[in-house]
Amino acid sequence: MGSRTGSHQLSNGLIVSGRPEHLKERQPTMGSRAVPYTGGDIKKSGELGKMYGVGDYPGPPPILKPSSRGSSASQHNSGSVRSGPNSGPVGHKLTNSGSMPKKSSGSFSGQLMTPIQPTGLITSGPLSSNTGRRSGQLEPAASFKKVVYGSSVTSLNDQIKLGFKVSKVAMWVFLVVVLMGLVVGAFLMVAVKKAVILVAVAGVLAPLVVILLWNFAYKERGLLGYLKRYPDTELRGAIDGQFVKVTGVVTCGSIPLETSFQRTARCVYVSTELDEYKSWGGKSANPSHRCFSWGRRHSEKHVADFYISDFQSGLRAMVKAGYGAKVVPFVKPTTVIDVTKSNKELSPNFLRWLADRSLSSDDRIMRLKEGCIKEGSTVSVMGLVRRHENVLMIVPPVEPISTGCQWTRCLLPTYIEGLILTCDDSQNADVIPV
Repeated sequence: MGSRTGSHQLSNGLIVSGRPEHLKERQPTMGSRAVPYTGGDIKKSGELGKMYGVGDYPGPPPILKPSSRGSSASQHNSGSVRSGPNSGPVGHKLTNSGSMPKKSSGSFSGQLMTPIQPTGLITSGPLSSNTGRRSGQLEPAASFKKVVYGSSVTSLNDQIKLGFKVSKVAMWVFLVVVLMGLVVGAFLMVAVKKAVILVAVAGVLAPLVVILLWNFAYKERGLLGYLKRYPDTELRGAIDGQFVKVTGVVTCGSIPLETSFQRTARCVYVSTELDEYKSWGGKSANPSHRCFSWGRRHSEKHVADFYISDFQSGLRAMVKAGYGAKVVPFVKPTTVIDVTKSNKELSPNFLRWLADRSLSSDDRIMRLKEGCIKEGSTVSVMGLVRRHENVLMIVPPVEPISTGCQWTRCLLPTYIEGLILTCDDSQNADVIPV
């Protein structure tokens, strides 16, 4: 029996033969921390349970003490329950560690860097974040740089082209009558040798000249009056290819616009105009700038596709104003900055706006105007109806629009080409939130 190998009892009570093996304590390659057994119950998981708002914790979270072995390593190489240089403390705070503020029961124990939106989607930042902008949208409000849009946004010209639409036959008849009157008047004056004939001829031609001058001076106001009096059309009964005038509330399309100086956001049409006054011997704003008048030095006008909801039928139509479409906007801009001889102090924002466009700010009399059609404004649109499957659209007309002869106002037919947008001067105060 003396040569019999001894036996020993294991920790679980089982008796086995042989001597107990004395193992050397190995230094762990990775630090560990004693973690209490939870048995699968998340309520016993300490900080993990508080992160998900599970359980009620009247007191502070339990402090997990590190094991005697490898305690020094556990402060630098720990895992999810570790506390190291780049992790938040669990029970005690270490150098360079992030803080996890304590909150009441039923709330998260750590502050999330990215809030969960009401939709349930986790985004890369708050709703006001400027990251991840869509192509064609604007920069942050701190910048005044000129935005270069893509082909989906139409850049408009500075001037609105209006013309008279009179048949060639009527023009030739008018010229022949004038020439015949001059020839007959000159012949009678030579034959009779009386100035009464010349006065009679001048009396006949003078009203014609006055009518022409009246048409040139009252051309745009007469057109605006005609557009305002034009009756609205109900979209529900409009057929494909019909010329209509639709009045309603507008909403932005896929690319909302923003004014360049005041940074008015969510617009369907924006314009910024810089005018300069030229005195005797002053600098010209453009090649056609005359003395003692205002001239356009810089202009930015943009319009994109948008939607309009008809007041009469309630239908919603897409207005195809982008992608280089011909658009004629009648929106009166407001003066933002007025630089006069007595007030030549320029604001820092205006100086930055000029510098971003390589415009000089020397001794000049300037006036900056901005106009826009904001989302929710009441606008009238005139164009052709197009129905493509279930989509209702308003597109620019193919032929120029003519007002016809307005005999009561002594106005000749005036024509204009493109999609017409009109907006009241008081549209800024009557915006409907959408």
